[in-house]
Amino acid sequence: MVGYIVWNSIAYQKKASAPPPAPEVQIPSTYSSSTLDFSISYPKEFILDENYEYPFSDNKTIRGVRFTIPGEMATGTNLASDSYISIEQLPRAKNCTGDIYLTANVRAQTITENGVRYSFAMSSGAAAGNLYEELIYAISESSPCTAVRYYIHSGNIQNYEMGTITEFDRALLISEFDKIRRSLSFLTSNTINSATSTP
Repeated sequence: MVGYIVWNSIAYQKKASAPPPAPEVQIPSTYSSSTLDFSISYPKEFILDENYEYPFSDNKTIRGVRFTIPGEMATGTNLASDSYISIEQLPRAKNCTGDIYLTANVRAQTITENGVRYSFAMSSGAAAGNLYEELIYAISESSPCTAVRYYIHSGNIQNYEMGTITEFDRALLISEFDKIRRSLSFLTSNTINSATSTP
């Protein structure tokens, strides 16, 4: 009996001192399109839509590729599961600015990040208890004009019964979208040189 207790104690100590398992490394998926002339990395849980078209107006859409958040990101929060990040192009645009991707009357501003010059614009709106926010990062010197859209749809937190959900972490969502945007690269050297030029 004593021998069993000693053996069991040693086995417990070995088990207790065993190092924790290494965290699983998340390998992102990569999307590449020779037609749209870019490649981009995104979390494998995101939902890819290659036939995406942004409904700009009654008679105009903007074509591109959409990566919708996985449902788990929205579960238990006021974030809607149709929120997404997309890469869109306007081939006929004379000036590649962020405001031309929005129907709202907004003014774009120039920002530079990691050597890439963007024309940034944003808009927000509300309807029937829903909140809509769109952030546009148009790559100023890209040809054709290429932009990244953050589409964030949420419910007004005040409309939910207290304690039933939590407010989504906007900063965390933006950070996740930022990582995807920063992985964007163009396939042809001509576009790469123009899109990454430093002002």
